Amino acid sequence: MAAAMASAISCAAATPAVAAQLQAKGCATTPARAVCVRVSKAFSGLHSIDLPTASVSASSSNARTDGAVKSSRVENRRNPALDVVASAGEKKNILMLGGTRFIGLFLARLLVKEGHQVTLFTRGKAAVTSQLPGETDEEYAAYSSQVKHIKGDRQDFESLKAAFGDKGFNVVYDINGREGTEAEAILNAIPALDQYIFCSSAGVYLKSDLLPHREIDAGDPKSRHKGKLDTEALLESKGVKWTSIRPVYIYGPLNYNPVEEWFFHRLKAGRPIPIPSSGLQITQLGHVKDLATAFVAVLGNEKAIGQVYNISGSRYVTFDGIARACAKAGGFPEPELIHYNPKDFDFGKKKAFPLRDQHFFTSIEKAQVELGWTPEFGLVEGLTDSYNLDFGKGTFRKAADFSTDDMILEKLGKKTFVAA
Repeated sequence: MAAAMASAISCAAATPAVAAQLQAKGCATTPARAVCVRVSKAFSGLHSIDLPTASVSASSSNARTDGAVKSSRVENRRNPALDVVASAGEKKNILMLGGTRFIGLFLARLLVKEGHQVTLFTRGKAAVTSQLPGETDEEYAAYSSQVKHIKGDRQDFESLKAAFGDKGFNVVYDINGREGTEAEAILNAIPALDQYIFCSSAGVYLKSDLLPHREIDAGDPKSRHKGKLDTEALLESKGVKWTSIRPVYIYGPLNYNPVEEWFFHRLKAGRPIPIPSSGLQITQLGHVKDLATAFVAVLGNEKAIGQVYNISGSRYVTFDGIARACAKAGGFPEPELIHYNPKDFDFGKKKAFPLRDQHFFTSIEKAQVELGWTPEFGLVEGLTDSYNLDFGKGTFRKAADFSTDDMILEKLGKKTFVAA
């Protein structure tokens, strides 16, 4: 069964063959330091699989090679925490805007392990620190004893100078920024920065007939992420040393967006999985731990100044393929997939599927070549990490809601099956 499911997961190579350049580096290197990132896995014995490719029309400049960059594997680690070898470079005094959820939780740990001073700026509504799944008590104690916290509201622009002015911050990681005015207020409060590192989104790209999206592609002025485009433009106009990271769909333990969780809920309940249209829409998922290592790779890296980087997984996958990969990751039987025409339904304000109904994926070649970064997690491997450390333990962010599923099944004349 596992072999059959593996062969059915549809993926396509996400990058050109840059393996030789990466192997020559040996590890992720930057002009200021060399950082070797080792990602521990929550399991052993799960091997990479060769997946059939899905073809996408593109110009010759976007033509893909047959050889996808293979994710490096680190097996049989004692726990799934991120283990980073500290760099020998200059230690920074870092202000992180956001750091108590998902991306920030993993990133802050990497920065502390590298020897940087990290201060989280939050509204104080959530615990400043919390233990990660798979993190030992000793590791958590070491992190929580070193990270600092400032309570405040980034929307209260007038208070920021008083909050930050005498702290000596020289780097900002802006993980939760949405508008250019927010970043401008931070720059006004901390005018002498070595680097401003911004978490943007691949959702800024204008729809195009040519894929994958590259960093030079046009942005969409009508995108709901327009504020992130404005922030990038603001940082450029201010002459600050800045870097922007554009993730695609992020997944992994503690994900507050229902990406893999949406599929896991249906698999656990033994229900069919409704997927819009043909299910062959191609997209891209990136593990949160890989995203965190990319954020570290740009720190103090002169090549990254004034640059934008797409960050995601090294493979593309179809919607159907995600469902099958989630089933494999959680040890479920091969799922029953139900395809429907979204135009036949009025779901109101409810979202019937967690991903946008279109081809949506990026090239990560630029980050691989310039930063020496490459994803550690393959898709099934990463989903297994997420399942074992989160949903498989009975923890999730949103309760299951099958109301739109039932609308689809009823209209299609399908009987809803509920596992005993």
